[in-house]
Amino acid sequence: MSALDATGEELSVRETLRTALREELARDDTVFLMGQDEEDGGSFEVTADLYEEFGRDRVRDTPISETAQIGSGVGAAATGLRPVVNVSYSDFIAICFEPLMNQAAKMQYMFAGATEMPLTIRAIEGAGFNAAAQHSSTVHTLVSHLPGIKAVAPATPRGSKGLMKTAVRSDDPVVFFEHKNIYERTGPVPESEDFTIPIGEAAVLREGADVTVVATQQLVGEALSVAEDRTDVDVEVIDPQSLSPLDTDTIAESVRKTGRLVVADESPLSYGLHAEVATRIAENEFYSLDVPIQRVGVPDTPIPFSPPLEDEVLPTAEEIGLAVDRVV
Repeated sequence: MSALDATGEELSVRETLRTALREELARDDTVFLMGQDEEDGGSFEVTADLYEEFGRDRVRDTPISETAQIGSGVGAAATGLRPVVNVSYSDFIAICFEPLMNQAAKMQYMFAGATEMPLTIRAIEGAGFNAAAQHSSTVHTLVSHLPGIKAVAPATPRGSKGLMKTAVRSDDPVVFFEHKNIYERTGPVPESEDFTIPIGEAAVLREGADVTVVATQQLVGEALSVAEDRTDVDVEVIDPQSLSPLDTDTIAESVRKTGRLVVADESPLSYGLHAEVATRIAENEFYSLDVPIQRVGVPDTPIPFSPPLEDEVLPTAEEIGLAVDRVV
């Protein structure tokens, strides 16, 4: 799917998410928000002013207990409501992994479809704020590994609106990952209140003929910067948007054209999204590849608190550019 022709109002990712949630709260009385400090806008002010507009029945604070938040969300979803639960920092999904993995992900399967699970979980991830190891992780690979859970991580305002509205309307559990460093990223957003993007659909953000770069979240901006700066190589940039399910077809079609693939994701390199994308292309498009696939990511280490050390481990545009050099 191409997003090159995107038009609409210019909004930031933060504004887009707030708009999408406001529209869904107004559209459906069964939708409600809950999380730590949600009445005051949450950790990054995405839900600012929604409490004043919709009241405590629709926007409510929770105790500082991620297990209670997700457990309550599972129960509410199973009984016909559409909760949007903000667990703030995604690192703390570790605390609520039992209700996420064993209840939200499996309940529909174990009850043979007798119940639905329209649960949306907002999880804020990513480094770059010198917030230390327990507030800087990128954990979407962990969630993407769970059968029964859909995981999305859009990089643009357009993708953020379309996928948030789809997540809230879905009858399946969706974990919506938001990278804290792209809240101020702006872009055109369709104004229609019915604008949605199917989960499992990638976006081709820049067309190119020589190299395919699949990048996520903050690294989409870095990849686009590399692509625009290179005059010797024509780089195609793809934002997967949805991590599980993953749009293999769009990536494979691009690789058939370029013969070269770089995968950039701000998560540890071992057993990560990079490996999943690389494996699918190796399995399905091996003879389209002219050279080995290259990965750009985080070394297998917790994110350091020290600003110089954090800068050292985080992937950058320069690393993406070097990976492009290696494949050409």
